[in-house]
Amino acid sequence: MIVVTLQRKKCIGCNYCVELAPAQFQMSKKDGKAVLLKSTDKKGFFTIKSPDYSIFDACEKAKEACPTKIISVKDV
Repeated sequence: MIVVTLQRKKCIGCNYCVELAPAQFQMSKKDGKAVLLKSTDKKGFFTIKSPDYSIFDACEKAKEACPTKIISVKDV
């Protein structure tokens, strides 16, 4: 199971996550911050849990590229 978490409040809108993992991330037209698609919000932490291991590499690259280090990717 892959767990991806985004701390959206701290996003600066650099767009790296969207470029590297477009199937999981999108930029909001409303406020210019990243959105983790199909995620659930719990106190500002947006999370998806996926059995699809094919998303791991793209999400890991997005995590590494994020200048604010607000993306977490775990294999649980």
